[in-house]
Amino acid sequence: MPQKPTIHTLSTSLRGALHKAKNLPCQDFCCSKIAKNKLIAVVADGAGSAKHSKIGARIVCETLCDILIRSNLQNIRADVIKAIECARQKLLFHRYNKTKSAHGLLDFSATVVGVFCHKNHGIFFHIGDGAGIAYQHGDYHNLVISEPENGIFSCETYFFTLPDWQKNLRFTEFCEKNRLLLMTDGVTGFVFSDDFFRIQRKFLIPVLDYLENEPRKVRAEQALANTLNDTKAQRLNADDKTFFWAKLP
Repeated sequence: MPQKPTIHTLSTSLRGALHKAKNLPCQDFCCSKIAKNKLIAVVADGAGSAKHSKIGARIVCETLCDILIRSNLQNIRADVIKAIECARQKLLFHRYNKTKSAHGLLDFSATVVGVFCHKNHGIFFHIGDGAGIAYQHGDYHNLVISEPENGIFSCETYFFTLPDWQKNLRFTEFCEKNRLLLMTDGVTGFVFSDDFFRIQRKFLIPVLDYLENEPRKVRAEQALANTLNDTKAQRLNADDKTFFWAKLP
C-alpha cells in the first residue's frame, strides 16, 4: 500500500559572530508542528537590547505552535491574536518579569514570523523584520513574500511585546504553493535583493536544490548550518541566523 504524502521540514538556528564575540547565546528560536496535512511554523528573533529576549522568542514560538495547530484557515487570524496574547500573559507573570507589569515585557522583546498552512493554502503572520516566502517547487518568479517591516530608523523594528503590537501584526495569504521558507533578519540579506521584490538566485537556489535532494534530514540541516555559519556569511552579517524550510505534499 503506497504511503500518503507527508510534510517535511528542515531548520537551523545558530549564533552570530557578534554574540560569539560577546559570549552571548543565540537569541533566535524556531518551532514547528505537523498534524496530518496541517503545518504551523514560527521563527522569532530576540532583540539584542532586551536581556531576556531568548526566553521571549522561545515562549512566543512554542505558544503559537501549541495553540494554532488546532486552528483552521477560517479562524486563523483571530487565533493568532489570541495566541500572541497568551504568550504575552505568560511573560507578564514570568519569574524574570520582576515588576509583573506590561513594561516588564520589553525585556522579552522579539520579532515574529510564522506560517499556518492547510494543504496548499495558508497565511503568513508577521511582526517586525525577518521574512517568509511561499512558492511552487521550481518556480522562483511567482513568489508570495511576507516582507520585513522596520521603523523610522534602519536599526528599528517592531516586537510582539510592544503595547501596540496588534497595529504591527500583518497577514499575507497564499494558495497553490508547496514550499515555504521562514527566516530571521540575519538571513534576509543573503536571500533577497535590497527592495525585497527579488531573491538572490545565486545564493538561494543552490541551497534549495540541496535541501530538495538530500534525503537525510540531519545531514541537510548540518549543511544548511555550515552555509550560514561560514566565515564570509558571518562577516556579511554577524547577527544570529534562523532558516526554516518546508516541503508540502
